[in-house]
Amino acid sequence: MKESIKNGEKVTLGELTLPEDLKDLTYKQCRYLCGEIRALLISTVSKTGGHLASNLGVVELTLALHRNFRSPDDKIIWDVGHQSYVHKILTGRADRFSTLRQKGGISGFPKPEESEHDSFISGHSSTSVSVACGIAEAMKMQHKDSYAVAVIGDGAMTGGMFYEGMNNAGKDHNTNLIVILNDNDMSISKSVGALSKYLIRLRNKESYLETKRRVERNLKKLPIVGAPVAKGIKNVKDSVKNSILDSNMFEDMGFVYLGPVDGHDLAELEEVIHSAKSLHQPVFIHVRTVKGKGYLPAEKNPGEYHGISKFDIVTGNPEVSVDECYSTVFGKELADIAEQDDRICAITAAMKYGTGLQFFASRIPSRFFDVGIAEQHAVTFAGGLASMGQIPVFAVYSTFLQRAYDQLVHDVAIGKLHVVLAVDRAGIVGEDGETHQGLMDVPMLTSIPGSEIYSPACYDELKMCLKKALYATKGLTAVRYPRGAEQVEFDRSCANTEHSFQCSGSSILIVSYGRLYNEAYKAQKELKAEGIECDLLKLTKIYPISSEIPAEMMKYSKVVFFEESFGCGSISEIVGELLAERGYTGDYSRVTAEGFVKQASAKECLDQLGMSSRKMAEHIRRRCGNGEA
Repeated sequence: MKESIKNGEKVTLGELTLPEDLKDLTYKQCRYLCGEIRALLISTVSKTGGHLASNLGVVELTLALHRNFRSPDDKIIWDVGHQSYVHKILTGRADRFSTLRQKGGISGFPKPEESEHDSFISGHSSTSVSVACGIAEAMKMQHKDSYAVAVIGDGAMTGGMFYEGMNNAGKDHNTNLIVILNDNDMSISKSVGALSKYLIRLRNKESYLETKRRVERNLKKLPIVGAPVAKGIKNVKDSVKNSILDSNMFEDMGFVYLGPVDGHDLAELEEVIHSAKSLHQPVFIHVRTVKGKGYLPAEKNPGEYHGISKFDIVTGNPEVSVDECYSTVFGKELADIAEQDDRICAITAAMKYGTGLQFFASRIPSRFFDVGIAEQHAVTFAGGLASMGQIPVFAVYSTFLQRAYDQLVHDVAIGKLHVVLAVDRAGIVGEDGETHQGLMDVPMLTSIPGSEIYSPACYDELKMCLKKALYATKGLTAVRYPRGAEQVEFDRSCANTEHSFQCSGSSILIVSYGRLYNEAYKAQKELKAEGIECDLLKLTKIYPISSEIPAEMMKYSKVVFFEESFGCGSISEIVGELLAERGYTGDYSRVTAEGFVKQASAKECLDQLGMSSRKMAEHIRRRCGNGEA
């Protein structure tokens, strides 16, 4: 033990061997450490962007976990994973924390390849209980006396998978499984008056739980009368408890419920964790925290600091203010159209602001539906609306749409129901990394019979595509667009057509769609300056492919398709097959994403994938040679 720890002096992160030394700290030392961690969180996220409010809220909870469990033998599973920054700091990554969400740096989400303390990869919601259940069962089969601990937020409890996991986990009373609810928004169980609060404190204590178990064991040893007496006492106790505290669903599912407990009181947290560990059966701990704790702007507006870009620490204001982006342009346009058409409804899965639907919600609240983190329900709900003649628009991030594939097929496409998907964050999103890149929506949607997909390259096209999706199509229709603001250098006069050729008589054709078209346009200009002429094809309605497109492409000896999507099932693959069916003998190549794309800025990711204008020009030079014109 270091002398500074032994003597109870103030210690810093740099002095500690983490997480081992945490167990030896006094509560006073822990308070100093929590202050240092909060300062590091604020300082780092102000420079890198990321999830701030949720991490400020779990500082004491994360410290309590690492003081009372033995990671990595005990497995801590973070639901969604965006609140794992403190966990990363306390498991030996404090010195690299400045690289958060940067290329070659540490991920903003748990990542087992990054550290043995990251038990399971995460990025999507409501999975932690199922993961922890599987890990706990595996530990039992392997005769390990370790714990599986799932930490889930109250928002993630709106996802149905949470209840599937809880229902399954509570069946086995012999597993070291602990579920911790980080409740920073809503109250799950009622607490009424001083007696209720006293009983809560009492039943959270390990001494109380041990006394209760000892009485039950001794009664059951008594011949004949023992078991009935024990059962009678339990029934009376449960009746009194339920009348004062109210029963809750977690106990009904087979869990021992402990809480609620103050998530910023380290002593109280550790007492309840000790109690939970002593039970050796599924336990549910209800912890209440303050989102944004310790940074006033985040405490006042936790929603704004949930996921935030770079900001000024003193004022809390973002460094760069973007008045418009694809999400807000979509949201305003949808609200404008819906005010003239009462069939249109808007649906979000707990992402009202992220998808730009705040405008619809404020102007037409009766037709706005936030279903919580429940993408599967959102799609089937949309199907129900469509079956009654409404026109539902489900605005969802590309990466989260993946969670509802079966519903898209079974509850929308088979019935030929008209549901519009506004697929936000399509393509590369950048710093959130592999779990959030929007590279699968195109292959997923093209695999569904009858689907139609639009991919605008600018705001004007987004508005056109939205109108076509609402009124010019039937069945499952998607409009996909990227994160952030438009960047347009090409001539906007081609922005109101489903596809456009820019022809100069070249034998080389560059094909693309969405925001990549602007990169293709810049590559064309760069090559032209070198004497290499290229024609351009911009697709706007990208699926199904118009029969005119492959017919026109047959005229070119070399075709290069750049696409911000995985290759298998992509538009470029489909176009290649159509050309082959027509007997195309020219040189057809395509540049797509192959494999998962790690965190970096969107610009860095696109360049790495060969989709920046610079890399496009390089590819064409290599493929076509300077002599081709």
